[in-house]
Amino acid sequence: MSRQMIAGTGRAAAPAPAPDPAVEPAEVAPAAPAPAPVSGAVPKPRRGPRFPPDTGGVRRPRGKRRPGPVARVNLLASAGILAAVVLNLVAGRHPFAVAELLSALSGERVPGVSFMLWEDRLPQAAVGVLAGAAFGASGAIFQRMLRNPLASPDVIGVGYGASAAAVAGMLFFGAQGIGLSLIACAGALAVALLIYAIADSGKHTGARLILAGIAVAAMLQGIIQYLLTRTDVRTAGDALRWLTGSLSASTWERAGMLAAALAILLPLLVPAAAKLRILELGDDTAAGLGLHVRGTRLGLILLGVGLTAVATAITGPLAFVSFLAGPLALRLCKGRSHLGSAALVGALLVTAATFIATNILHDIQLPVGVVTGALGAPFLIWVLVRANKEGS
Repeated sequence: MSRQMIAGTGRAAAPAPAPDPAVEPAEVAPAAPAPAPVSGAVPKPRRGPRFPPDTGGVRRPRGKRRPGPVARVNLLASAGILAAVVLNLVAGRHPFAVAELLSALSGERVPGVSFMLWEDRLPQAAVGVLAGAAFGASGAIFQRMLRNPLASPDVIGVGYGASAAAVAGMLFFGAQGIGLSLIACAGALAVALLIYAIADSGKHTGARLILAGIAVAAMLQGIIQYLLTRTDVRTAGDALRWLTGSLSASTWERAGMLAAALAILLPLLVPAAAKLRILELGDDTAAGLGLHVRGTRLGLILLGVGLTAVATAITGPLAFVSFLAGPLALRLCKGRSHLGSAALVGALLVTAATFIATNILHDIQLPVGVVTGALGAPFLIWVLVRANKEGS
């Protein structure tokens, strides 16, 4: 009978599979029974625990991540502001005893201490923190928008616009308080719009806008000097002290005015930071992502001008605070700085400068603007030398 027929059936059987020539029949081990798959799932090999490469094989507990550089800088800047304020109270000129200070802070009437604390030191500290935050955030807006560390409001002429308008209001109209603040804001806004128009309505920002701002600032300096020579000595002296930048005339009323203005402007930093991150990609990329570049840039300029103007109207132009805060925050945050960090660094600069101005000389209390200007000038020289070395 043929091998291809099954006995008694007459049906053809399927051909048997050919043996693999590479495997000898004697070497084939009996196959282990495969486990039955569950719901058609293919069993996967189990993996051991995975650890980050920098933990040394120790699993970090969830929910306890280390804070990033921005959070650390914000925390340290806040602690530094508090330390500078406390140091100015207990170790500065005319220091308070700790027991008397605590009693006065708790509301107890301490002769001599309560009046100086609540009418001089604390209003000065409040105005310094608020003004420093406004200057720092404003400088960071201009520097990031124009991608240039030299593009701070006091360099490109916005601060001089507020100063020139305020001096004119003081000399010709005797403006004080909220009237002076409104005049300073109007002057800063007018100068910012003039610089923006000279820079071809935002088509060529960057170096062109900075050069236009420097030219306008030089013109405004000449106008300020002319106004000072056309008035009497006493009024000119008051205006000159204001132009230097000082916290000596700080009151709770001025602190309240500044706080009310910043309560409106500072929350706008959150959407402004998001817009700046898109603008930093370039105008073409930002437009491709759906951002209205010209309108966004104009809005950021108005926000920066508003922050500079309200602070300048209260304290006068504190030199180089806007210029210093942004680059310092950017370097401390390792390139991840945002506007909130720059605001805190600006507040720290002003409070630290207040302590230095009060105690650096034994018999003379310097205006805060003198100290910030002395700190900012070497930093400006360093930025220029570094840019020259890098060929930028």
